[in-house]
Amino acid sequence: MVDKKVRTRYAPSPTGFMHIGNLRTALYEYLIAKSMGGDFILRIEDTDRERLVDGAVDVIYNTLKAVGLNYDEGPDIGGAYGPYIQSERMDLYKKAAENLVREGKAYYCFCDKERLEALRDERSKNEDSFQGYDRHCRNLPKEEVQRLLDAGVPYVIRQKVPLDGETTFQDAVYGSITISNSEIEDQILLKADGYPTYNFANVIDDSAMNITHVVRGSEYLSSTPKYNLLYDALGFEKPVYIHLPLIKGRNEDGTTSKLSKRHGATSFDDLTQLGYLPEAIINYVALLGWCPKDNKEKFTLEELVKAFSIDRISKSPSIFDYDKLNWFNEEYIKAMPLSEFTQLAKPYFKSVISKDLDFGKIASTLQQRVTVLTQIPNMVSFFESLPDYEKELFINKKSKTNLENSPMLLEKAINELEKINDFTHDNIYKCLVDLASSLGVKNGTLMWPVRIAASGKTVTPGGAIEILEILGKEESIKRLKQGLEKLKT
Repeated sequence: MVDKKVRTRYAPSPTGFMHIGNLRTALYEYLIAKSMGGDFILRIEDTDRERLVDGAVDVIYNTLKAVGLNYDEGPDIGGAYGPYIQSERMDLYKKAAENLVREGKAYYCFCDKERLEALRDERSKNEDSFQGYDRHCRNLPKEEVQRLLDAGVPYVIRQKVPLDGETTFQDAVYGSITISNSEIEDQILLKADGYPTYNFANVIDDSAMNITHVVRGSEYLSSTPKYNLLYDALGFEKPVYIHLPLIKGRNEDGTTSKLSKRHGATSFDDLTQLGYLPEAIINYVALLGWCPKDNKEKFTLEELVKAFSIDRISKSPSIFDYDKLNWFNEEYIKAMPLSEFTQLAKPYFKSVISKDLDFGKIASTLQQRVTVLTQIPNMVSFFESLPDYEKELFINKKSKTNLENSPMLLEKAINELEKINDFTHDNIYKCLVDLASSLGVKNGTLMWPVRIAASGKTVTPGGAIEILEILGKEESIKRLKQGLEKLKT
């Protein structure tokens, strides 16, 4: 293994959206491969036919592309070890399973569903007993096996797991782990429908594709001996195992449990629909179980490749913190070029604004105030139409405005703004600042009622001057006059 080129694989089942845990696995496999000068492979594991979801393969492709995890080999780009879709490799699995039967390392099992369910029900009553398959068909005479095969009785192929001894494996994160073979059932390799089980296909494909490092969640630690027994039975070289800590969510009562939908959005698609950027998501996910050597938190994918090392992966569960993800997203939004942010924000602008306004100027007032993109419509909808608001909004202790002085301030502002021919930011600014000075009030005292009348909101992207410029002279004067009428009522 030492001289081999590092090869990792992301092998998802197309059964739905990409969960954060799946995305982290893909990311770590990518980082392990690239940080060690290796290859990252995509393989689609579609042997569980009952759980397949239409369109799920495209979700996998699109998600990996969105976060920049470019694979070196895969179903859509090919490679030397294809095909990269398990259902296109069926002959490989059937041949391997039947070879194991011939070698006495596996056997045909003819137990029907009713018998297996009855066995499961019986054993569930005694929690201390072995809960797996009772090996009923393990030692059937050859003649009986042939008779049942000739009769067309449905069967599965099970591995003959050693009945005594122990299986030990070394994990790069959790160290040495030993499990008694008596706790491992004779696992199914080939199902009755002819498709391989996940475990069996995994081992066959990983060996055939020269995969050197296998990355998965710590919930699979207990099943790893099954894999190793398969590697031994098949005579394959074992990979390096890297098990990742659990990702947990925080419950309402303060406790934590495995991350699920009750904690909020848990898939990449859900998070992007909520307005999170792929770069922010992948950056945050990288830190769910891995700690850099310094205190740095913000990484590009290229920086993650340079900084990543397996020995920095934690054993302890990580807590998915939406507040922390919000911070990352806000930082990425603030840092992007204004033109890029404008393009990202444009669909959100258009969802609530039909007027021909300068979206670039709106974006410039907004960029430093947005946490997630889905906040944008609510923040800018007042540009389309003035919301209904109470005149009490004109009252602001900090700005020293009230229902008595606001009418006068608005009336003076309207008179001066109407005199401006070129309604630009600088001219509006000079007009209102000069007016405040002549009235002997602070700028904020004048700006507050102007902004309230122009927007109908106490919190806005940009101040009074930016809002007036975007609205234009005609709409601005119209709104300020409406505010004055409201105050006089």
